[in-house]
Amino acid sequence: MRYCRKCIQPDTRPGIVFDADGVCMACRWEEEKHTIDWEERERQLHDIAACAKKDARGEFECIVGVSGGKDSLFQALYAKEKLGLKVLLVNCTPDAITDSGRANLENLLDFGFDMISFRPNPVVLRKATSDAFFRFGNPVKPSEYPLYAFSWITASKFNIPLIIQGENPAHTLGLQERLTTDDDALNIKNHDTLDGGAKTWVADDIAPQDLLFYDFPPPEKLEGVRSIYLSYYAKEWGFWSNTVFSMMRGLSGRVPLVPGELGKINPFWSVDSDLHSVNQLLKYYKFGFGSVTDEVCYAIRELGMSREEAIDLVNKYDGKCSRELILEFCDYIGIGERIFWRETDRWVNKALFYKGFGIWKPRFVVGEDFDVA
Repeated sequence: MRYCRKCIQPDTRPGIVFDADGVCMACRWEEEKHTIDWEERERQLHDIAACAKKDARGEFECIVGVSGGKDSLFQALYAKEKLGLKVLLVNCTPDAITDSGRANLENLLDFGFDMISFRPNPVVLRKATSDAFFRFGNPVKPSEYPLYAFSWITASKFNIPLIIQGENPAHTLGLQERLTTDDDALNIKNHDTLDGGAKTWVADDIAPQDLLFYDFPPPEKLEGVRSIYLSYYAKEWGFWSNTVFSMMRGLSGRVPLVPGELGKINPFWSVDSDLHSVNQLLKYYKFGFGSVTDEVCYAIRELGMSREEAIDLVNKYDGKCSRELILEFCDYIGIGERIFWRETDRWVNKALFYKGFGIWKPRFVVGEDFDVA
């Protein structure tokens, strides 16, 4: 287990790439951003927008997939206000959306948007979520499929020529093992989270026709549709800068935020669903890091947070999740708490954790390379 020499991102993250100097590609991207001609990138983006306006065959020129969170609020307003596009918002509503998540969608619509909101069949999604928990130790995996695919499905159905997605994980997370570093947002299909396609969830009680909104349309259905990452073109894009921007435009967060119960320090990140915290607990035990590691790595790159402060926050809050949220998840997929912890124990990376007095404890020291052999 190696840590990036600049941030504290570990190489246990699936798909991450470090260079020969032990620096992750996300940190290298932050350096590269200072060498980019952003004015030229912005000109290119306006050219793309102009083509979308020319090629549009209906009322809408662009699709922006939204959750109502900080990034999608930035994307939607950038497309509408800076690029002058007629935007159709597309939303995939999670089961048991939080009050803050619902309020944020309403706030977004109040800026003058039309939105198609799709809610996956809750019976199918609940079965797939349970399957994902037992098979992959990742209960949010099936909900990611329609979250991404529905933008392309809608573009195909309504002949909308442009899709604007947010950030390219190859840049912002350094996931360059399977993802490209250009502006083509369709490469998200190669992300580890979407591995296998919709057929992953076909089972005795889930038929292929139940998963029509879980898969990207075939290439021939996407002819004439361009999809781009806004982070490739917009200098302003950033985890923390998007947070500040969205707060100023009415974004609601989790107030009060209790990091020890949610396993996160940014009250404006992933506020639409409580399942995120449960998943991050599992991620922590599988890979040795959770949400707080992600947040502080962005803060190191974007805000100049010291490694020492970042490590302190990770030690305090990474992988935390309240019993209340765990019980909500257990109730959602129909299992008892004992089964949840039995399965969690199965997913724990025993090379990274040991059990002491019935509690899993890290063998590693955050920020220090650790030999897992």
